[in-house]
Amino acid sequence: MNGPAMPESSRIPQLRLREFLPYRLSVLSNTISRRIAELYDREFGLTIWQWRVMAVTGDTPGISATEIGQRTAMDKVAVSRAVAGLIEVGYLERKSSEEDARRSMLFLTSAGKSVYDDIVPMAISEEQALESVLTPEERRELTRLMEKLAQSASPGRPLW
Repeated sequence: MNGPAMPESSRIPQLRLREFLPYRLSVLSNTISRRIAELYDREFGLTIWQWRVMAVTGDTPGISATEIGQRTAMDKVAVSRAVAGLIEVGYLERKSSEEDARRSMLFLTSAGKSVYDDIVPMAISEEQALESVLTPEERRELTRLMEKLAQSASPGRPLW
């Protein structure tokens, strides 16, 4: 036996994933990340997470693992595994801070810097290929809209 019909206004709205912005952004981001990851995985055997740690460390030498997690929105376990793997292969080194011995700072080793220097042009080239379908005006508009969404999603802290 069916219950009473619910009035139209009290029905739970249907979620259409292909129209749901968080889903669409996630799928797009993952697809783009995998496309670029294929390059550095094939050439250097790095995971997406390891490259993200290397990219942030290359951009900000002396950064802590906690700060990497904050900047990349990676969870602690993913950062920890990526850092451990990069230290193991000799691409990353950990040093204690002179100001606070409890704080570890991360740096690319010379081998890590060499790999970083090889990957950066590949990543930039992929970014340019991806953006080539947009006009300069569309690129500016995309940047503006991403900034606006970032401020809405994280009003108290800039995402990048």
